[in-house]
Amino acid sequence: MLPLGFLVVFFAWPVAAIVARGFGSGGVGTAIGDPLTWKLAGFTVASAGVSTIVAVLAGLPVAFLLARVRLPGVSLVRTLVLVPFVLPTVVVGLAFRALWPDGGLLPLVLANAFFNVAVVARTVSGLWSHLDPRTPAAARALGASPWRAFRSVTLPALAPAVASSAAVVFLFCATSFGVVLILGGAKYRTLETEIYLRTVDLLDLSGAAALSLVQFAAVVAALAVGALARRRRENAVRLRSRSETARRPRGGEWWAVSAGLAVVALLMTPIVALLVESVSTSDGWSLAGYEALAGHGSRGALQVSGWDAASMSLRTAFDATALAMIVGVLASVVLVALRRTPGRLARGMGETMDAALMLPLGVSAVTVGFGYLVTLDALPGDLRTSPLLVPLAQALVIIPLIVRMVLPVLRSVDIRLRQAASTLGASPGRVWREIDLPLTARSLVAAAGFGYVVALGEFGATSFLARPDAPTLPVAVATLISRPGELNNQMAYAACALLMIVTVVAVVLIDRFGAVRGQNSVGEF
Repeated sequence: MLPLGFLVVFFAWPVAAIVARGFGSGGVGTAIGDPLTWKLAGFTVASAGVSTIVAVLAGLPVAFLLARVRLPGVSLVRTLVLVPFVLPTVVVGLAFRALWPDGGLLPLVLANAFFNVAVVARTVSGLWSHLDPRTPAAARALGASPWRAFRSVTLPALAPAVASSAAVVFLFCATSFGVVLILGGAKYRTLETEIYLRTVDLLDLSGAAALSLVQFAAVVAALAVGALARRRRENAVRLRSRSETARRPRGGEWWAVSAGLAVVALLMTPIVALLVESVSTSDGWSLAGYEALAGHGSRGALQVSGWDAASMSLRTAFDATALAMIVGVLASVVLVALRRTPGRLARGMGETMDAALMLPLGVSAVTVGFGYLVTLDALPGDLRTSPLLVPLAQALVIIPLIVRMVLPVLRSVDIRLRQAASTLGASPGRVWREIDLPLTARSLVAAAGFGYVVALGEFGATSFLARPDAPTLPVAVATLISRPGELNNQMAYAACALLMIVTVVAVVLIDRFGAVRGQNSVGEF
């Protein structure tokens, strides 16, 4: 009941309240019939679709590199590919603005793809490593070219993983907020940024509610496709035992390896550009931006110092991760129990709950944040003024990620071990302590670390809920880049560089400590 109760109180109730207010004002029908609504929806779907195609095409050679190649440095590639996925959106937005100062459609599409190459590479490589290499070899022996063997044999076998990752990537791209806000400007707006504009600047609740309904419909469709593809991928993995198939490339395989390494190099380009920009001024190289973090920016742009904002980010992310781990791990335990319970009812309940846990990823963070402000005063203590308000919103974002990481690990625990412990008299709690916890401890730590770095950079809901006198670092960065002055710009880039460095260090530790041999440390993503 705890995971479901958390979802109802801190997600369903606030979102329903905002939608109800929009309907109450009587303008939802008009907003849905407005051609601008469908123009925004069309642009959102089209840009997300193009970004998804780019991410899939870029992720496939990297997946081959991770699944089939044994060369020095492949483990480093595995870590580097994951870095973009957990970088804060404002960091990525500024990184691409360092390459394209005027923004535009191309950097917007590339930035969204940049975020999600890891989703494709890790998900597809997880299935690819289980495929029997003798099958394409047999096709080659019958006269098929390497490309035809891949197209006719390997690619159909990888289809469940490709479809699953593509659905998740589309979901992330369609609900992108910080990147579109920084790179799209006033010219390129998506449903997410338009909801923010209508809620915060125009107070047009009916328009925001209508856009939220359109976005919600797209999200449900993407989740349905993702759940179906994920189930097909799980069945595909179950039918194959993993074997050690990685080897040194031969012949034309070097082209795929070169393509994978080129993608990794391109992924590092915006990161390097951001670091260079953080020490560049009109007078040459300088650390002025880093030094200015001790102050409040030019003309008092911030109400607190940059270091105070960084400290607030660390504390808030810790609270959010603790909340998300409690709810996410309990939800994963329930989903595993329902999966092991015979009968269609239990399986249906599990699939419904699984989909419900994913919904916060696809609903506008602005809608959730504004919903908090109009509903949470009804709870004891009025959470609207509580320091837990921002951690609650951030926890809602990272719970689905934690579930997707923890769930496959819990499912992999041999049920016969649990049954043997129960037969010997162990209580359910002791079975968990003695069997499940030791086998899943490393992945639980990895999930906590992964959730922490995602919460550290969360911007959508935080930008709406954080008070000016207690901003997180991403919110402070957005404030700085909206104010004129070279010093503010340098502070923003310096703060982004620090966020990125912390993220990279955390990802390296997660990947080294949390991943066990043969297991994808991004879980079902």
